Parts: sequence; structure tokens; C-alpha cells
Amino acid sequence: MKLADVDLVLASTSRYRRELLQRLTPRVRALPPETDEARRPGEAPAALARRLAAAKAQAVAGQAAGALVIGSDQVADRDGRVLGKPGDEATARAQLAACSGAVVVFHTAVCLLDLRGDVPVAYTAADLTEVFFRPLAADEIARYVARERPLDCAGSFKCEGLGIGLFERIASDDPTALVGLPLIAVCRLLREAGVEVL
Repeated sequence: MKLADVDLVLASTSRYRRELLQRLTPRVRALPPETDEARRPGEAPAALARRLAAAKAQAVAGQAAGALVIGSDQVADRDGRVLGKPGDEATARAQLAACSGAVVVFHTAVCLLDLRGDVPVAYTAADLTEVFFRPLAADEIARYVARERPLDCAGSFKCEGLGIGLFERIASDDPTALVGLPLIAVCRLLREAGVEVL
């Protein structure tokens, strides 16, 4: 089966994820998942990302009969401390100050839920991206946050924009993972589900 013939649903309100998925096909429906994203006591960042990716896909399954549903979640991990979406400029500046000169690991998980048969089938994958921040001065951080306003981004930056200037290097197997949806993994999961991407 070809991707163009599939009802593809993205369980997300993220415009970044939707734009990434539209690289594969313009025919994408996005449905908002109603999920509690709170971290459980003692839950590792990678496990949190995997659990939330699956929870998001399952949350919209009832509205997507016969579809392929993609849920994804990303968790920024600074030495075991989860860096969420900052929400305001003060928090964004504080997060970036904490990242200055450090390595932040981004765990990006994907769950593809195949609802085309009688029994739902889940395919999962996870990506690990290491971001090496250069030392950042307070005035640089303030200027960056004021210019790009990365208030809805885990870790307080947009690597596809001006945020790339914050780094020394990025180590990853998938250049799209850091934006929020690892397309190499998504393509692999689609193939496992019997869907031709190309």
C-alpha cells in the first residue's frame, strides 16, 4: 500500500511535527491528544518519551478508525533533569543558562498505531540526539530568547532557526529528530506496517 492511500493521523498540536510529516505526504490530519504529560516518580527521560508517544497515539485512536496514527514525544535531559517547554522568557533564559557549556540529550520517541485491522498494532522507535552547547553569555541568551521566543520548545531553542548558533555540535543519526519527529524512524515504521513511503 502506498502512503498516499493511507489515512495518516498525527496525534499532536505541534506545527513543527506536522510540517515534518508533510515532507512525506501532504495528506496528514492532526488531532489534539488529551494526555497527561506529567513525569512519574523515578521515570527515566527516555522511558517518559516512549510512554508519552504511545499515550498520544492511543488518545486519538477513537477518532481515527482505520487510520495510521503517529504519536511522538521529545524529552530534553540535562544530567537526568528534564527540561520542559519553558512557557515564559525568564524560564527560557534560565534553561539556556543551565545548558551553557553542557551536553543535553534529547530523547525523541515515536509510536505508529495501525488501526486498519481488527486488532490495533503498535510499532515504536526512539532516537537519541546529543546537543553540545557552547559557553553562552547572559546577554547572548537574552538576545536569543527575545528574538526567537522559543517558549514552546523543549530546551528553549529552535535548532531549525537561530538556535543553531547556540551549539558547538550535534550528534544524531537523524537530523529531523531534534525538531521533534525523527522521519528516518517514521519511514522505517511505515515500511514495517506495509506502507510504501517512496
